[in-house]
Amino acid sequence: MAVARQSHRILGIDPGLNITGFGIIESDGHNSRYVHSGSIRMRGSTEETGMAQRLGKIFRELTDVISEYRPMEVAVEEVFVSRNMASALKLGHARGAAISAAVQLQVPVSEYSARYVKQAIVGNGAASKEQIQHMVLRLLALRGKLQEDEADALAVSLCHAHTSIQAGTRRKSLSGSHT
Repeated sequence: MAVARQSHRILGIDPGLNITGFGIIESDGHNSRYVHSGSIRMRGSTEETGMAQRLGKIFRELTDVISEYRPMEVAVEEVFVSRNMASALKLGHARGAAISAAVQLQVPVSEYSARYVKQAIVGNGAASKEQIQHMVLRLLALRGKLQEDEADALAVSLCHAHTSIQAGTRRKSLSGSHT
């Protein structure tokens, strides 16, 4: 007799100061279903809008998404640091606003490196944006094309579903991360 798996609603977030993508799925770790996705877009440059206003918008809009869709867990992509430390620091602020929205509403948060997400979704930690888009569409049985940031956010939520739920090792905080 087969045991029914409990489905979890997961919000994946691809943070950014210009565009923050988000994607919500329901998954039991084996089967996943698309619920909703979107992006938070900023108008103008950082100099015109200001860092505080951008962070406030990310926080407010993700708070609204979490309140409306009630995910059980949130998964956020980690900051990738290459050569530009200033960009990484600014991206870290966007992550902080996103994580704060989840913590404010008492939703557990996990984080994953971009390489780990790509490996989990495509099977290649150096996968292209096009490969991520293709696999997200296939895994969620979607047609058409998603915005790049939405596809990345859905990939983060799928990664969390495949990694944490399937393995039965859901993390309840940022106490650890997958790299």
